[in-house]
This record gives sequence, structure tokens and C-alpha cells, in this order.
Amino acid sequence: MLGEKNAIATVAVKDIGIAKKFYEGVLGLKPQPTKEPSVAEYQSGNAEVLVYESKYAGTNQATAVTWFVDQLEKLVQTLKSKGVQFEHYDMPGVTRQGDVHLAGRLKNAWFKDPDGNILSLVSQ
Repeated sequence: MLGEKNAIATVAVKDIGIAKKFYEGVLGLKPQPTKEPSVAEYQSGNAEVLVYESKYAGTNQATAVTWFVDQLEKLVQTLKSKGVQFEHYDMPGVTRQGDVHLAGRLKNAWFKDPDGNILSLVSQ
């Protein structure tokens, strides 16, 4: 049924202009054409990220988008140089080296967009 259909990540923001500066300028996502002024669509690898204005922006307390990346530590440093601050979480069985959380071979780093949406980078 849905297992054969494409899905996209959807993120609510308060101000689409501020969100565009972050998602395009800081994260480097590629904008796609859209007819709605309060919506931005991005190509991200083989997936899409939809960003839209909502009064509920930033209320999600869980990870909204995860990117699978190579060279996680290098990407963390690049984003930090652009002003991104990384989150630190205490979880059973997980250690941390700087901003990177380690759980066996899995590496993870979390950060927030300007509205407080939690975004994640993962590598193995």
C-alpha cells in the first residue's frame, strides 16, 4: 500500500523568510518551485523537505528530519562555523565525543532550526 509511495519530511515554521535563509543558506538545501508564498520545498538527496508556515511551529519535541551523511564530524564542524549550535542528550548506552553521540557504530548529532524544530545527522 503506502510502502511503495514516496514520503517527504514536513516541518512547520513561524516565518518562511527566516526558514529559507536557514534551510538554503546554512544547510544548503536546493529550493524547488512552489506557488504558495508561505511554503518552501527542497530537494535533499532522493527525498524532499517541505517547510510551511504554521502557528504550531516549534512545538514538536521529537526529531522532525534526519539526514544520513558521510563524515559526520566534518559536517558538524562546517555547520558550527555557520552558527549552528548542537544539542546534547543523555541516553542510556550512549556516549558523546564533542557534539557527536555514539551508540555502538551509530553516530548521531542533533541541532535545531530557528523555530526549535529538532533536526538530526546520522552516520555509521
